[in-house]
Amino acid sequence: MIEISTSILNVAEQNAMKTFYDLEVAKTDYYHIDVMDGKFVEKNTSDLMYSYASSIKQMSNLPLDVHLMVSDIKEYVDKYIPLSPHFITIHYEACKNKQEVKEILEYIKKNNIMCGLSIKPGTKVEEIYEFLPNLSLFLVMTVEPGKGGQKLIPQTIEKISKLKKYLYENNLETYIEADGGINIENVNILKEVGADILVVGSCIINSADYKKTIQELKKY
Repeated sequence: MIEISTSILNVAEQNAMKTFYDLEVAKTDYYHIDVMDGKFVEKNTSDLMYSYASSIKQMSNLPLDVHLMVSDIKEYVDKYIPLSPHFITIHYEACKNKQEVKEILEYIKKNNIMCGLSIKPGTKVEEIYEFLPNLSLFLVMTVEPGKGGQKLIPQTIEKISKLKKYLYENNLETYIEADGGINIENVNILKEVGADILVVGSCIINSADYKKTIQELKKY
């Protein structure tokens, strides 16, 4: 069954703790933490997301799925390591070169955290094949990173299909995560092409019944 990582990017501060509790009761599989620094992407969520992640660690045993959309990657990795997230995912495009990609991924792994790598919609999936043997997770952005509520870019679906084929042919077990514009209408095609984890934000957070929405997303 497909897993759901609920993005808490647009959770209202005044209702945050109740929302986190309700998401756990609704059986989300992960809390997705969208960390943005105002440099790599325009929006800055750094302080808010750290506050949310810290609060979640105090009240829930559900795993954190941390997605770093930042320029100073090492600084943010060090900031989140003490929270013991399940995944820390960095952006390929934020690294100066491939050596830096390798070094940061290895650093995350040495701290007993599953490492992930993400690419923007405009980056070819073939560019990251060499990193796959050392990855726990590969995150395909299905919208431009930096803000919630966007529509899924159809061309990104082919990336997931191509990646799944490559993983199968090379006997690799990296999880594929899709992030952006995912809802009840398009979840089926994402599962069909090979996504294992879906990052869903607005579709769940704006719904009247989190549990029902998550069940609908998972049933396909």
